[in-house]
Amino acid sequence: MSEREFDLVVFGASGYTGKLVAEYIQNEYGGDQSLKWALAGRNKDKLAGIKEDLNLESDLTILKVDSNDQESLDAMTSAAKCILTTVGPYQLYGSNLVESCAKNGTDYVDLTGEPGWMYEMINEHKETAKKSGARIVFSCGFDSIPFDLGVYFVQQAVRDKFGKPAQHVRGRVKAMNGEFSGGTIASLGATMATLKEKPELIKVLANPFSLTEGFEGPTQLDDSKVLLDEKLNMWVAPFVMAPINTKNIHRSNALLGHEYGEDFCYDEMMIAGEGEEGKQIADAMTSANPMGGEDVPQPGEGPSQESREQGNYDVQFFADIDEGCIEARVTGDMDPGYGSTSKMITESAMCLIHDCNDLSGGIYTPAPAMGNKLIKRLIEKAGLTFDII
Repeated sequence: MSEREFDLVVFGASGYTGKLVAEYIQNEYGGDQSLKWALAGRNKDKLAGIKEDLNLESDLTILKVDSNDQESLDAMTSAAKCILTTVGPYQLYGSNLVESCAKNGTDYVDLTGEPGWMYEMINEHKETAKKSGARIVFSCGFDSIPFDLGVYFVQQAVRDKFGKPAQHVRGRVKAMNGEFSGGTIASLGATMATLKEKPELIKVLANPFSLTEGFEGPTQLDDSKVLLDEKLNMWVAPFVMAPINTKNIHRSNALLGHEYGEDFCYDEMMIAGEGEEGKQIADAMTSANPMGGEDVPQPGEGPSQESREQGNYDVQFFADIDEGCIEARVTGDMDPGYGSTSKMITESAMCLIHDCNDLSGGIYTPAPAMGNKLIKRLIEKAGLTFDII
């Protein structure tokens, strides 16, 4: 990549999550005089307010960029090594930016959990990204970094011990304290609206292998209903993020040359508990809508700092092989939808900029793009843990 004016541009910095990203960069990298970064968005006055609120450097550049103005997008992507975008729903506001990054050889990270849109972007821009050298990495927040890297991490442990991957990994959410982001909720609404216009995407959403570019693996466990995990002796309930995480994990496997095997199965659910009480809790969890109600945050809104810092999550991964089971655990020290997500996407961008010179252009998920390099950053800087139990 030729010399660019900026290492990193935060697009959408006046939004709630974008401001958290800017704050994290200031706190974690503010002393790094070599980092050249900028804020971008539609409203320069709002961005100037963010700059003042966070006491950012006086000479920090503000760029006026509109997701519907291709000229402004091209100017931004041509000037930057990497674009970090929090402007979603991405199916409404992200397509032109992906096109611009792919065309101009610019790295890109986002927070998308929109598999129908991802499917379209992969088909439309993967060859352009390969030719230009752009490394485009989707889903660099709570969906799907803890899950994608959790499977990657436990499979490494299995191969180290047994010389082969686990055919089946069970992802089990043990605890998740915090709110879903307003952007995630808006993305779900945008997806439902898109399906009315493009009913052919229903098949994409239903197929766990829809992002593997033609590869079709074995039939997967139906994790859309309450069931008893007999190996844990625990009742488990459907997890709302599973439909996107499973697709990303199967895409990672494909991009890694099927390191997990072509017969790999993955399911992802929430642990409810043991016995009859566990069954009742699982049923209650299934009937509740965590993204519904009048009190859910809107795009651009979010919880207080105290609420973010009190949040956390704990996800376990059970890799089953004939010789037994290896268990891994991934935890985060802040609420998943905002505090932890803003740190994860920032470290993903930093990883691409600083640690991935050998990564060729293309459209990726986090594990095949950054793998252990990102795990190291997340442990050292972003409050995540990765452990084999």
